[in-house]
Amino acid sequence: MTAAHRPKNPLRLLGEAGQSVWLDYIRRGLITSGELKRLVVEDGVRGLTSNPAIFEKAIAGSGDYESILSDPAARGRPAEEVYEQIAIADVRDAADVMRGVWEQSGGRDGFVSLEVSPRLARDTDRTLAEARRLWQAVDRPNLMIKVPGTPEGLPAITQLLSEGINVNVTLLFAQEMYERVVDAWLGGLERRVASGGDLRYVASVASFFVSRIDTLIDAKLEARLKTSAAPGEAARIRGLLGKAAIANAKMAYQIYLKALRAPRWTALATRGAQPQRLLWASTSTKNPSYADTIYVDELIGPDTVNTIPPSTLDAFRDHGQVRPSLTEGLDAARTTLDALSRDGISLRDVTDELLVDGIKQFSDAFDKLIAAVANRIGSVRGAAGGASPPMTAPELPSELRTAVNAALGEWERDGKVRRLWMKDATLWTGADESRWMGWLDVIDRSRAEAASYQAFAGEVCEAGFTQVLLLGMGGSSLCPEVLARTFGRQKDFPELLVLDSTDPSQVARFERRLDLARTLVIVSSKSGTTLEPNILKQYFFQRVRETVGEREVGSRFVAITDPGSQLEQAARKDGFRRIFFGVPAIGGRFSALSAFGLVPAAIMGLDVVRLLDRAEAMRRACGPDGPVARNAGVTLGAIIGAAARQGRDKLTLIASPGLLDLGAWLEQLVAESTGKSGRAVIPVDREPLTAPDGYGADRLFVYVRLASGADPAQDAAVGAIQRAGHPVVRLDVRDAYELGAEFFRWEIATAVAGSMLGIHPFDQPDVEASKVVTRRLTSEFEQTGRLPAETPRCADGELRLLTDDRNAEALDLASGGTGQVAAWLKAHLNRLHAGDYFALLAYVEMSDEHEAVLTAIRCAVRDRKRVATCLGFGPRFLHSTGQAYKGGPDSGVFLQITCDETRDLPVPGQKYTFGVVKAAQARGDFQVLSDRGRRALRVHLGADVGTGLRRLRTMVEQAL
Repeated sequence: MTAAHRPKNPLRLLGEAGQSVWLDYIRRGLITSGELKRLVVEDGVRGLTSNPAIFEKAIAGSGDYESILSDPAARGRPAEEVYEQIAIADVRDAADVMRGVWEQSGGRDGFVSLEVSPRLARDTDRTLAEARRLWQAVDRPNLMIKVPGTPEGLPAITQLLSEGINVNVTLLFAQEMYERVVDAWLGGLERRVASGGDLRYVASVASFFVSRIDTLIDAKLEARLKTSAAPGEAARIRGLLGKAAIANAKMAYQIYLKALRAPRWTALATRGAQPQRLLWASTSTKNPSYADTIYVDELIGPDTVNTIPPSTLDAFRDHGQVRPSLTEGLDAARTTLDALSRDGISLRDVTDELLVDGIKQFSDAFDKLIAAVANRIGSVRGAAGGASPPMTAPELPSELRTAVNAALGEWERDGKVRRLWMKDATLWTGADESRWMGWLDVIDRSRAEAASYQAFAGEVCEAGFTQVLLLGMGGSSLCPEVLARTFGRQKDFPELLVLDSTDPSQVARFERRLDLARTLVIVSSKSGTTLEPNILKQYFFQRVRETVGEREVGSRFVAITDPGSQLEQAARKDGFRRIFFGVPAIGGRFSALSAFGLVPAAIMGLDVVRLLDRAEAMRRACGPDGPVARNAGVTLGAIIGAAARQGRDKLTLIASPGLLDLGAWLEQLVAESTGKSGRAVIPVDREPLTAPDGYGADRLFVYVRLASGADPAQDAAVGAIQRAGHPVVRLDVRDAYELGAEFFRWEIATAVAGSMLGIHPFDQPDVEASKVVTRRLTSEFEQTGRLPAETPRCADGELRLLTDDRNAEALDLASGGTGQVAAWLKAHLNRLHAGDYFALLAYVEMSDEHEAVLTAIRCAVRDRKRVATCLGFGPRFLHSTGQAYKGGPDSGVFLQITCDETRDLPVPGQKYTFGVVKAAQARGDFQVLSDRGRRALRVHLGADVGTGLRRLRTMVEQAL
């Protein structure tokens, strides 16, 4: 047969009918073998599209990428980074092959599409950032960036087009959403015109998915057929099978034609704009009873694109039929959609479901793709940056191990790690959780700020400051305190001191340590409304003013706060030397890797970049791009969550001596995050180790072991606990800079445990409750000059007991009505049962001497009652474990300790003093415990705290 008589290639006939054929496939061998070039020349292929599933098949199912994947340089790199290297190279090379088509068509065809991560489908800002990054990385004018057609994607589409970035809007199912996409497209072009941009080479397509609609609606129709008895009804339902997708597409095309007749488009067309063509996607036939080319045959029309997978391309080349089908049978299409509606099948509901499912399918495919890369390169998550191994295989009882494996399987199956990284609030309670997850992304921001932090540290040294006093509370103070105590003073840098107490003796002790003439004061508070740092700032601002004078005082102060806070306003008014800003989308206890932790770190002389490198390595080890069972943070969180569900909700923290102070930060993170809605993980910190039989069945042990400073006796004790069958998780830490990694690991773990407990891990409602009572009491003092009088329930010399009526009645009954302090203490301690915990809430100066006596008390209680014990110094624990004590389960027995002040300190500008504030905080704390029905008793020691504590210890030991 001569060329003149050979039947024309149906694929080329599509081009003559005004429809461009794009290939829905990409692979390196397609490009390097010349096959792509042949498809362009012989079949008239005019573009390529890709997606995660296509790349996964190419990488996992071929040897095309062996040179990259087997390169030793790839080992240890993040799998997502290696994938991007592959994808960018393939897309760039394919774009070069298609460049001639792009030039010949005047920028209408010749495109290759590359998708932003489907994990970002619900995040406008991150979609924009990734789209821009990929556009720059590929650096080809005939690239199209695929952006999902979600409500969050619409602003990104408009902005990207305004910047001249070509956009393939993907995952469109609904006509209503397509109309919004048209509006976003026009808005982007109009914005570009307003900025003076050229429209001629800004291209976009709207990818309308087809076959998936039939798959879902046919399933609903088949289900209806099984319940339909009337023959006529059954015939009518059968007549709708396989009709919905094409009908829906034809109606979408009518929306497109209408948009091109509107004045809004006409104005843009006169400036050289290209139309946003409809692209038919998902055009392979899923139902074998339908023609294998149905979704090409029935969707042919001018100014459209059909992106066709290879098998369908081959089928259409062989027997495809070309006719102007897209504008045929419009009345029948409307009738089909109306009939579906009458039969109770809502097309809107179907398309909404398909969008959600489509995002999930693409995200799952992306997860599978990254896992495939990780498997091929043998990447060990967490190896980047020289981080320590993520976790030693935990020793867990069989029942707990089974529960942990089930939890990890659920997180793998349901894509929960990906959902966490997408900040999906439904992973928790569906409230405002996504607003508080800026900590997931803060490492990159902190890297950008690190140089300025370290430059300021140099300025502090040059100014001659030898001490830095940080005034904060909770999340703004605990991380700097951990760093200061762990690293100690660094050579040639000032000493960092952290004050987070309203105890006047403690404030005075800090003041005595300071050379105020050479001290820089940091006031650290996210909101600027927290009572403790505010009154501490008032006090030290006056003391520094008295030392250096009015003109100099402001230059001795620095603020760390969120933008627009009351502290920012006060700092500007008072002429602070510098203001550093946190991230409003990060709660205080998750702020360690933001300015709240890193500015003090830099000033005390730590290598902030090194801390962030370790944190980045752990972030990769906790990312969504590998098996869940190897995810360092998720695995720890699953263990904590599963243990809590089984009643092992006393998280006993053990740390090498060089990392002992990490526990204070972990206490707040875990307790304040999980302790609410009657559930909690109770962290147990600084409780001395004992023999294995001294622990009940409610414990989970986590041992943070410093390789360079391990204690052999501690190792032996932990080993004995482990051999006795208690669950032990060991986290091996190479050096102190691994704190950066541990901060991030534990943030992930806490979020995971919170999800498993079904609570909101980022709020702290009961902390606020205590603050309300404190404010009321201090306001009353301002008005009257005194706090309300209190009547002890019983007394023994200086030692007095106070409690609410309900607790008083229970203790009086249990003690036989003796009215004796010793009998009440004994009755109170006898309220402890298996599964409970004992907490000492000490509103006294936080000192080594006081801690030693209080630790002896908690050990005596633990050894006699076999319960977990906690110790918190007030008021700092109010912003930490206090949330769990009030919002968690009713499993705590509390002994609050207060005292008289031997020397009080004034709060400048207020009638109340530091001692009054501390007393109000203790009363507010106790009242909320009482309101929550907790088993609580208060011991008031009088003015001689040391003697009072030793006497209390003796009475407790006798009571046991």
